[in-house]
Amino acid sequence: MRLKLNHTTRYHYAEPVRHAMQVLRLTPRAHDGQFVRDWRIEIDADGLLLRGEDALGNITRTFFIEGPVSEVNVNVSGLVDTTDMGGKVSGARETFPPAFWLRESQLTRPSPAMMQFAQGLRAAEGGDTVATLHALMAAIQKQMRFVVGETSSLTSAAEAWDDRIGVCQDFAQLFLGCAHVLDIPARYVSGYYLLHETTEQTAGHAWAEAFVEGLGWIGFDPANGVCVDERYVRVAIGTDSHDAAPVRGSRSGGGVETLDVAVHVSQVTANAAQ
Repeated sequence: MRLKLNHTTRYHYAEPVRHAMQVLRLTPRAHDGQFVRDWRIEIDADGLLLRGEDALGNITRTFFIEGPVSEVNVNVSGLVDTTDMGGKVSGARETFPPAFWLRESQLTRPSPAMMQFAQGLRAAEGGDTVATLHALMAAIQKQMRFVVGETSSLTSAAEAWDDRIGVCQDFAQLFLGCAHVLDIPARYVSGYYLLHETTEQTAGHAWAEAFVEGLGWIGFDPANGVCVDERYVRVAIGTDSHDAAPVRGSRSGGGVETLDVAVHVSQVTANAAQ
């Protein structure tokens, strides 16, 4: 499947920003199920844009802007060929062994309620790791309500589970916390997802990957209740949503910041993409 992506992030500041620094994790890598045919990042402000790589192997673009500026637009566009690998993620860049991904963060730290939930699923599946992970994905998708605006980037998995509400990042972080309870390496993934009903979205997507001995890494999307397939474009990984955030940074001045995000994901034919 060939996917066409356009992602615009617009920052508007109540007062001019004197200078700003942003780290972008918006560039996907190729792996066995993903070939990046074309990818571009454009910023409509004067400044320095540097390519790099973080400790987790994510491609980064760091830009420095000297103001004053009142608005900054970051535009991402690309074409990616994807293949359904049956949920498996192979051939991806790995900078740490699977055991590294047992570590928890403040956002994924399990609560007693999460521990009981995860352990109950494992017992119900007779200890089978793959079956337990599928049951975990399905249970989160069933018991959580997907509601935009009720959680924030600071909401922990435990808080989301207590309220049974969240968005894709909360679903993914809840999956990670529960997997870690069962001593299963798991990590957060940010990227894009092709919706069936529309090409327009207000944000990117997030899901999880878990490591199963003998099989490798498998992608689980608890927000949609499915394993990853050709509809997904994998961009960045991390221990939580902060590690894999598409844009993070700091600024001096600017007052109140307004952020608008528009994401367009569509399937195109090879001829139409040329």
